[in-house]
Amino acid sequence: MNNNFCYKVGGSLTEDAPSYVVRQADFDLYKELKAGNFCYIFNSRQMGKTSLQVRAIKGLQAEGIACTTIDISGRGSKDINPEQWYAGIVYTLVANFGIANPSEFIRTSWKKNSELSPLQRLDIFIEEILLEKIKSKIVIFIDEIDSILSLNFPCDDFFSWIRSCYEKRNLNKEFNRLTFVLLGVATPSDLIADKVRTPFNIGSAIQVNGFQIDEITPLAAGLKEIENPQAVLQEVLDWTGGQPLLTQKLCDLLASFPQLTSHDVENIVRQEIIENWESQDEPPHLKTIKDRILRSKHNTGALLGCIRKFYN
Repeated sequence: MNNNFCYKVGGSLTEDAPSYVVRQADFDLYKELKAGNFCYIFNSRQMGKTSLQVRAIKGLQAEGIACTTIDISGRGSKDINPEQWYAGIVYTLVANFGIANPSEFIRTSWKKNSELSPLQRLDIFIEEILLEKIKSKIVIFIDEIDSILSLNFPCDDFFSWIRSCYEKRNLNKEFNRLTFVLLGVATPSDLIADKVRTPFNIGSAIQVNGFQIDEITPLAAGLKEIENPQAVLQEVLDWTGGQPLLTQKLCDLLASFPQLTSHDVENIVRQEIIENWESQDEPPHLKTIKDRILRSKHNTGALLGCIRKFYN
């Protein structure tokens, strides 16, 4: 095993992680954001969306573009009210962009316009403060947006506001410097449920696919003591379908068996992942899939039937 190489099983990878796999999505996202286009990255969990975001931020900041991330899952519980929620968004932007002392800003500037709705105050903050203080291009990544859908107040307003920031480019050229990236487990139609409103039909969809064999050369660095690591990696992809977490996990397992060949991969998969899978599912992935299927509002039987059909 290469002791200087570590696979990352679960969680996001740092921008310089040796096991980071560069995919087409990396190039597509960077290109679109450099052009100032709004983007959304919607896919299932554990597909590397956050790692993609981290990598993109590093590249954009190197180009002098101001970036920040707002993790919506950390905005509070379902019991949070709009005033608290929008104040939290502004607090994060003020703190991350170093505009002012965030606590002091909320106590003063945010509350002085309390007769206005929280969304109106957010709009004023962006136009009159953020775009005035930050003169470079600005990219705001909003992660885990599906968490918004469970709030106890309508989220249509927030996504309609993001859309309005795009439309304002025709009225105020400063808005050409402001770009949003939405990440999460959702579809564009989820964002604005009110059919009377204009749908969320802006931005470029960034497709995040599973790892391909011509992309995963970096992962071979941890398998240097294994005979024919490229053949082993092909076996890995045959089992994982390129799913990032499972691919990293299986490579990490195989690195503990330096004498194996590609013919041994199946036995290790069955022994270490499939058999007694509930006790070996660390970090949780298969259990999460099981729970989501069982809690699904859709036909659970049909979902299980699709899975059986796929594996048969």
